[in-house]
Amino acid sequence: MKFGEVPLDDAAGAILAHSVRLTDGTLRKGRVLDIGDIERLRAAGMENITVAQLESGDLSENDAAVRIAAALASTGLNVTSGNTGRANLRTAVAGVIEIDADRIDRMNTVDEAIAIATVRPYEAVSEGQLAATVKVITFGVSEASVRACAEIARVNAPLRLAPFGPKKIGFVQTILPGLKPAILEKASATMAARAAEMGLALFVEKRCPHVQDDIAAALGELSDAGCDIALLLGASAIVDRRDVAPQAIVLAGGKLEHLGMPVDPGHLMLMARLGSMRILGIPGSARSPRQHGFDLVLQRLVADIDVSVADIVGMGVGGLLKEIPGRPMPRAQEHDGTDDAELRIGGLLLAAGQSRRMGRVNKLLAEIDGVPMVVHAARTMLASGAAPVVVVLGHEPEKVETALDGLNVTFVRNPAYADGLSTSLKAGLAALPADIAGAVIALGDMPGVTTADIDALIDAFEPHAGRTICVPVHDGKRGNPVLWARRYFGDMGEISGDVGARHLIGENMDQVCDVPRDNPGILIDLDTPEALAAHRNKR
Repeated sequence: MKFGEVPLDDAAGAILAHSVRLTDGTLRKGRVLDIGDIERLRAAGMENITVAQLESGDLSENDAAVRIAAALASTGLNVTSGNTGRANLRTAVAGVIEIDADRIDRMNTVDEAIAIATVRPYEAVSEGQLAATVKVITFGVSEASVRACAEIARVNAPLRLAPFGPKKIGFVQTILPGLKPAILEKASATMAARAAEMGLALFVEKRCPHVQDDIAAALGELSDAGCDIALLLGASAIVDRRDVAPQAIVLAGGKLEHLGMPVDPGHLMLMARLGSMRILGIPGSARSPRQHGFDLVLQRLVADIDVSVADIVGMGVGGLLKEIPGRPMPRAQEHDGTDDAELRIGGLLLAAGQSRRMGRVNKLLAEIDGVPMVVHAARTMLASGAAPVVVVLGHEPEKVETALDGLNVTFVRNPAYADGLSTSLKAGLAALPADIAGAVIALGDMPGVTTADIDALIDAFEPHAGRTICVPVHDGKRGNPVLWARRYFGDMGEISGDVGARHLIGENMDQVCDVPRDNPGILIDLDTPEALAAHRNKR
């Protein structure tokens, strides 16, 4: 690939290296310059321009990223995106990621322009989560480098998703005099939440005195019930193999495998077996919903990944969990300690307008291919990576809500909808969960927007890289929907009248990421009878 300054006469077909602001607009970096662009640059008084030019044997940044990601893909991991030199691997289901770190390292040494980043080995991931990203740093890279990466990935996939299986989890709590019932209930709720994160429910729960015979009997009942895993939470911590709980396991016919782990919190975890049932003796610190050392073992077992004593002993590096806020799933906070790949994005669908330009017809209920327009928009949002999806109602709310009946959306009504778009925006933002990092804000009268358009915005969202406003662009024009980081919600709440938040784009240009889309539907809102008729005639 050639890179450098060239005369404008030689720049057609080259890739613009740096954005250029002109009086009639901005040419963004990464744009393939055409004759019209050259004339605009010449009219601005420029004679030379810095560009990248692909040579024979080179691949564009997007093509290269997608090909490498495709080589990494395996069962349960799907390739998405292909914009700005990035392609992502997202999980199709929840589970645990297994990684061959050596081969990922080898792929990263092939060419300095190729960078592959993954989640941590054996990390628990939720459905739709980003598991890995491939970034081509320059505007192009040699096809030979891409082939070399693909060859390394071809044998025994270096990135694998072990899905959570249908395990039966039993839970035993022991009781000592003075232990408050509220403590037991809290622990039950916390364990149920942990199971729910893996798509499971506690199969059976037992409570018994902190006595060897009683504990042994309870564990025997769990084994007889067919439990795959038993969680044993004692009223008193296990401090020795000869303590009450370990000896109860032996009394029940079980075998102690290992006491302790180099993870904090989690030092006092016990791993044992009773027949085919694995037993995890967990300390009182596990009553907290925060990430715990036993989570690292439980998640692997549920994903059918065996855990040996050597595995436990090897958890010390990275085992200091005490200062990590939150649970491992879902990862939703936008803060300095959270990777962009882990941020949760909500969806906001504005469907409260009065359809004044449509006449007497509520445009949102106008049918396209036999389906109300607003249903097309909602289904598109629901199929994307945005969740949850909040729909703002205003004009004829009952009718719109009826049209959306059966869809997994949350409704919020805006009684002030007649005062303009800004009121619906405020109502919708207030209804979004507090833990989302941003929201895709879409309009109910744009049925031409696709799920791929929304997912492309989500894939481009990188707060730490200064991409906090992601806007779809077609043929040089910005459209909808737009993904906004939470940091702008406060400014949106101060808007009044029948206007949206477009002015915030101009005020925060350094944070804007234009996402090229081939779909003209991002530019078309059907708010007049003529626009609706034209859209129907094209189908």
